[in-house]
Amino acid sequence: MLTIVSASCKKFLDIIPDNIATIENAFALRKEAEKYLFTCYSYLPASGNVGNNPGLSAGDELHLVYPLSTSNGYEIARGNQNVTDPYLNYWEGRLGGKDLYGGIRDCNIFLENVGRVPDLSIEERNRWIAEVKFLKAYYHFYLLRMYGPIPIIKENLPVDGDPQLAKVYRDPVDTCFNYIVQLIDEAKNDLPLIISDPVNELGRITQPIAYTLKARVLVTAASPLFNGNTDYTNLKDNRGTVLFNTTFDPVKWKTAETACKEAVDICHSIDMKLYEFEPTRNEEGFSDTTKLQLNIRNSVNARWNSEIIWGNTNSTTTTLQQQSIPRGLDPARRDDNTQTSGRYGIPLKLVELFYSQNGVPINEDKTWNYNNRYNLRAGTSSEKFYISNNYVTSAINFDREPRFYASLAFDGGVWLGQGKPESSPLVLQSKYGQSAAGVFANIISVTGYYPKKYVHYEDVISASNVLSIQNYPWPEMRLSDLYLLYAEAINENQGPVEEALTYLNLIRERAGIPSVQEAWSQHSTNPSAYTTKIGLRDIIHRERTIELALEGSRYWDLKRWKTAITELNKPITGWTLPQSSAQGYYQIQNVFIQRFTNKDYFWPIRSSAIEINRNLVQNLGW
Repeated sequence: MLTIVSASCKKFLDIIPDNIATIENAFALRKEAEKYLFTCYSYLPASGNVGNNPGLSAGDELHLVYPLSTSNGYEIARGNQNVTDPYLNYWEGRLGGKDLYGGIRDCNIFLENVGRVPDLSIEERNRWIAEVKFLKAYYHFYLLRMYGPIPIIKENLPVDGDPQLAKVYRDPVDTCFNYIVQLIDEAKNDLPLIISDPVNELGRITQPIAYTLKARVLVTAASPLFNGNTDYTNLKDNRGTVLFNTTFDPVKWKTAETACKEAVDICHSIDMKLYEFEPTRNEEGFSDTTKLQLNIRNSVNARWNSEIIWGNTNSTTTTLQQQSIPRGLDPARRDDNTQTSGRYGIPLKLVELFYSQNGVPINEDKTWNYNNRYNLRAGTSSEKFYISNNYVTSAINFDREPRFYASLAFDGGVWLGQGKPESSPLVLQSKYGQSAAGVFANIISVTGYYPKKYVHYEDVISASNVLSIQNYPWPEMRLSDLYLLYAEAINENQGPVEEALTYLNLIRERAGIPSVQEAWSQHSTNPSAYTTKIGLRDIIHRERTIELALEGSRYWDLKRWKTAITELNKPITGWTLPQSSAQGYYQIQNVFIQRFTNKDYFWPIRSSAIEINRNLVQNLGW
């Protein structure tokens, strides 16, 4: 009897219940392994979620009515970041952040086990490995931009390993960048050039995505925040290891230029190009002005258009569009439609960064009346595609470049969409008592400007007050972004050579403004700016801010350029909203005084994480 019982117990203990997943089960069949592959993808940050995307909410492009509306990222923008429980904690996955180290662990598990899948071809296995190596690189890069030097997790520790091995150190910045590039290089050639099965695979990683990420990583590594930053001389771990190389290395810009050129070439090899609107039969009568605006607007919100290098299917934009459309944009739908809230406000300092119609900054355009930009002015028939005829609005809204009107909505501005024809478009009317004035205290733009760029022109509020949204994946990478990275790297490495201007001018041509050479030489009070390295640098920085406005790029750019200390200490201002007259409405008021110090260039590590692992050194200032 004892023998039988003993054998029975042994047999019982060897059995794993059917409903409990194991690593062995996850890689026993191709179908199950594919699920684990998608688990690795699931950690991709939802960049189209404004509150959880630091690039959108922690900077100075979008602002909410505070404290009635807020988010984790917005708390950072207001100077409320802390070490006790940091906002947007992507190190541990707290307060709006995803657990990216958890994502890296799952990537490592996949890489350790995918070789055991029996019914997987060599080609597909290599592709999956390449995708996961890319994701592992991307998660390390995301953390690196936020925290600076981070622990590299090349492989997972064994469960029965020495607990001291878990007390990892932060690796020096250059080591982090080198490892990320190494992973991308290992992955890129085993990825498909294009997606051959769009129905099932759009959003998965391709060669152009990998090459473009490598370009972005190396431009970041070459930028002032990471290249010769003496502010972090004293950031060392308890071994005395210096975590920042404080000596500027010009070779990094040369390496970045090469990577950008490779990325551009591979995108061109599959006929990627800057998007241009192609009207349907019903839209053939659209004016050239309207087509030009849709060139710009749809480059972001037209699904899988010709310049989308990487669309993040882990982050779609239904909610983003709902919260960007002003409540009462269509007066007939004001009172009973609750699906639009128009809660994102764009500060005046961003409004002023867009060019004049001549393609130069408004404060250096020889013919643009900068000193009287806040005066009142009425729209005329010549502005009918931009500003309603006879509507009184601010002079700052007149004679601006097409990207201004495609990206921003303002009181008196024309809004093509919501099912209205070009001949009778909607007009945003947001002064007190008008249709788009605040219905509730937090359902309004706090500055008077709205992000039209996010909203697809075919979105419609139906007669039954149901909002029909043309959803699209968040554009993580666009060709125009890559062109601008390339122009920047060329200028930093070689100076203001023709090649840098060529890629700037491709973007400006699509935007409907003159070339850099023509615009500055004919219209600017600083006509030779583009002929010097410093002058062209300023132009490229401005061009990135305008072309990529509201896409989450500006925040990271200001940091890597080390100009955040200036730009993010400027006040957030807007119009005086609860006013019915134009004279009262168009008075500037402070929304809040933004504060940014040197410590804010990098996130703090949560204090409890450092208490657990004393080998982790806290970022300076925290």
